[in-house]
Amino acid sequence: MKLATYQVHGSTEIGALLPDGQRLARLQAAAQVFEGRQSPWFTDMLAFLRGDVAARNAAQRLLEKFDRDPRPECGVALADVCLLAPVPVPESIREFMNFEQHVINCARKFGMPRWRQRIDRFIERHVGRQHTLAYRSSLPWYERPVYYKGNRFSVVGPEAQVQIPHYSQVFDYELEFGIFLSRGGRNIPRDQAHQHIGGYVIFNDFSARDIQSREMGGRLGPAKGKDFDTGNAMGPWLVTPDEVPDPYNLLMQARINGERVSVGRSSDMRFRFDDVLHYVSQAETLYPGEFFGSGTCSGADGVGCGVEHGRFLRAGDVIELEVEGLGVLRNRVVPAAADSRAAPILRPLQPAQVGAR
Repeated sequence: MKLATYQVHGSTEIGALLPDGQRLARLQAAAQVFEGRQSPWFTDMLAFLRGDVAARNAAQRLLEKFDRDPRPECGVALADVCLLAPVPVPESIREFMNFEQHVINCARKFGMPRWRQRIDRFIERHVGRQHTLAYRSSLPWYERPVYYKGNRFSVVGPEAQVQIPHYSQVFDYELEFGIFLSRGGRNIPRDQAHQHIGGYVIFNDFSARDIQSREMGGRLGPAKGKDFDTGNAMGPWLVTPDEVPDPYNLLMQARINGERVSVGRSSDMRFRFDDVLHYVSQAETLYPGEFFGSGTCSGADGVGCGVEHGRFLRAGDVIELEVEGLGVLRNRVVPAAADSRAAPILRPLQPAQVGAR
């Protein structure tokens, strides 16, 4: 199923995309019509996730009944609703760096002057990656999946406007996808971790690169390089695991104003979600509704963000992320709010200065 959270007639509901791709089944309305009662699982997407397999099975039964008896009150046209993020306020956001090539690229961009970057790439081509400075400076990353915790209150959905924070001159996108948990746990075995995944979603982790590059020199962060309103876009659907038989073989693309600027494959993940859940749950209880991001998709087929290829976002740009089987997440970038009067929190860098010293 492809599940959505949406607003219609002044209320917020969850529904499932119908095979025609043009309508949604209203799950709570269908429960009332076909079963004579409302379901606690269909009040919102967090409740649905907490219901785990039982909630997914109940939704599937309702879709089958609706297919046989398409009551008009149980459906709504996609054109008549406003899609929100599938989970508008996740229980938490953990963002990872699971793609090795992205780590190597960023080690060069943020840690070396341009002449040294060229030498490092030359060494990799002719001697091997293990002899490069980028590799040696990233050794802790190879030991375990690393992450930071994002702001769960700054999530927006498809078609939402994404605001450049007033203090940034270098605004970037990141080509990602992620998972929501539908089952909690502690000390989760790696070979059982997939059972805790309730669905997959496209994720755009917007970044103020000029601020991020300055902050992380302080050995902590990112902070305001990531934390600002509208900074986490998710959607358009929460896609259940039965529709994603192999999440590690997905084509991933990004387009700015219709031009493809990034391409990659989920097969390039060094740490997969099984590894991530096993690691994070050590001595820590996880809960349904928590989100885990894949990190920027960079690999053999291309790179996944502007800092890697030098093209950043400007006000008026439309950024689209497309992940095979998960849909297209589209957002328009807009200037800082007109009422923003605060002074820059740091002396801003220009785009050409990011990753160059």
